[in-house]
Amino acid sequence: MTADRPGRDVAYRRFRFPADGDGGVADGLRAGADGLTPAGRHTGSWTSPVVPVGFAATELVPSWTADTPPGCWLRVELRGWADDAATTGWYALGDWAADDGTVRRSSVPGQSDGRARVDADTLRMTGATVTGWQARVTLYRPADAPGDPVLRTLGVVASADPAPGGPGAPEPATGAWGRVLDVPRYAQRLHAGGETRWGGGGDSWCSPTCVSMVLDFWQAGPTPDRYAWVDPPGPRPVVVHAARHCYDHAYGGAGNWPFNTAYAGTHGVDAFVTRLRSLAEAERFVAAGIPLVVSAAFARGQVPGLDYDTRGHLIVLVGFSADGDPVLNDPYAPDDEGVRRTVPRAPFEAAWQAGSGGIAYVLRPESVPLPPAPRQANW
Repeated sequence: MTADRPGRDVAYRRFRFPADGDGGVADGLRAGADGLTPAGRHTGSWTSPVVPVGFAATELVPSWTADTPPGCWLRVELRGWADDAATTGWYALGDWAADDGTVRRSSVPGQSDGRARVDADTLRMTGATVTGWQARVTLYRPADAPGDPVLRTLGVVASADPAPGGPGAPEPATGAWGRVLDVPRYAQRLHAGGETRWGGGGDSWCSPTCVSMVLDFWQAGPTPDRYAWVDPPGPRPVVVHAARHCYDHAYGGAGNWPFNTAYAGTHGVDAFVTRLRSLAEAERFVAAGIPLVVSAAFARGQVPGLDYDTRGHLIVLVGFSADGDPVLNDPYAPDDEGVRRTVPRAPFEAAWQAGSGGIAYVLRPESVPLPPAPRQANW
């Protein structure tokens, strides 16, 4: 076996607030009493330094964790840089709040020009050369809010189109082959024909169902009093609760990537979106005891064992067989018993890399260390 070679350029950088000597989270960036707007809201704003990525990026995906008391919300914006100048304007990548009584949590459609366009959760370059990025986060609170909104983390994963040849053969000496994490099995299709709000229930709730599985794996999911509003409770009210709080009102679904990790972050876990170059990189997380939520797209028959069509589907990677095949918790099953599936490695890796560019949600308690990152760091 040979070590995997990168199939694409990927670089991830994250900021924690405030910056302290250990890079940990302390009080966060707050919107306090300064900056009263004409609308009667207090604001706090932070603009990152320019972050070089070392290659010409074609896509940027942000993610964040934050606390937003009732009435408070935040907006995340990105722009591209090359050399010493901005090469795009600012684009809004989301208006977000932890609850849905403050703002209509949403991506911001209609942003497209000759340089870039926003596709829900992703800023795609259409003409600009971008070798670096800059982020801006604005927090809003009404004067009578019970507390301040607090930004905990802000990260961006930059990526380029894959290089010819794709990933090489994996190196199995990671401790992941033969390891399967005991992630609970939740079927999204139990909700088919029931709750139809927040994107349509059983056929479309793959992302919040996966996030719910991983939160419960870490024993960090919401307590029953948090989802007691679900009436009738149905087969699994915690998934209905997650779908509601991940829902993107502009996109019309619960699959917005950073909205899902931001929801997870409200439960005390570290959560972010990145891109991994191969299953060999994913093995490092499984070896560290961390399941991943991954996004793939495939046609019926393309991945044996996943016999349906999807233009984009979230699945929990829970481990690997003794031969290195991925073991999945696939929520697109008629019942919980059918969620666990082992599929052939090569076709699944191709569906993941081609379908989303290797998108993965990383959710873990701060007490569980991340695995060592590669030289071109993507976590």
